[in-house]
Amino acid sequence: MTGFASVEAEHAAVTLRVTLRSVNHRHLDLQVRLPPSMLALEPQLRALVQSRLARGRVELAVNAIFVEQPTVEVDLNESLVGSLAASLERVRAEGLSIGGLTAGDLLRLPHAVTVRERSGDSEIAATPEVVEAACAAVGRALDELVLMRTREGEHLAGDLDARCSVVGDLVGQLEASALRGQAALETRLAERVKQLNVDPEPEPALVAQEVVRFAARSDVNEEISRLQGHLLHWRTIADDDEACGRRLDFLLQEMNREVNTIGSKAEGLEVSELIVSAKAELERLREQVQNVE
Repeated sequence: MTGFASVEAEHAAVTLRVTLRSVNHRHLDLQVRLPPSMLALEPQLRALVQSRLARGRVELAVNAIFVEQPTVEVDLNESLVGSLAASLERVRAEGLSIGGLTAGDLLRLPHAVTVRERSGDSEIAATPEVVEAACAAVGRALDELVLMRTREGEHLAGDLDARCSVVGDLVGQLEASALRGQAALETRLAERVKQLNVDPEPEPALVAQEVVRFAARSDVNEEISRLQGHLLHWRTIADDDEACGRRLDFLLQEMNREVNTIGSKAEGLEVSELIVSAKAELERLREQVQNVE
């Protein structure tokens, strides 16, 4: 889900520069940075990004250079100037010779005069033409970002398919190893019963029934079947055109749960080794799925 796009759009009233950055994240975490004059466009631009992206930490930044030059606005603090003038009059009334306030004096006095730029940027940014130009620029940036993420996804798809094939092979080995372990357990239990000196001797049929019942606790056919079903479902989800990252992430959790259950039920050292390998491969899949939208 990593990607970058940069787009510049020229308009009669403004030049727009749009950048989009995307990195991995479980959900869609969208950060929007706009100039103050364009803050009113944030809901519209946010909805535009959300309609195209479903996952990732995404940063949208829009810079605007307006063609119209700002005018100057001067604010005079009349209350402060009036108070100063009255104080000077009182000083002169007491016989002290002192000049009046000049324009230079007012400019040097803190907070007496405020000079600031005033522009119609907000009004210009709100015009339909500029709004349309901004949405079009963001749309072009999204096209570039999605294309870059799609190329990354094609490479990921090959790696994920290969790892799924490895997991499928391990499931087949687990199935065969679990059956061998179950048969070995039944044999050990039967031999152990023969070695017991019980008086009176139990019925052979009852003993055999208990041995089978005890060995059945190590049966993992259901877990194996569910794992195989999850692998088939994986193919269906991965081939879908819709966003599938979160669904694959959930499916991996279910697969990991089945592997843990098999590890706790199945018999034999060989099964334990296969369980370790399967869990390691599922963890690699989980890490890669974080890159999938």
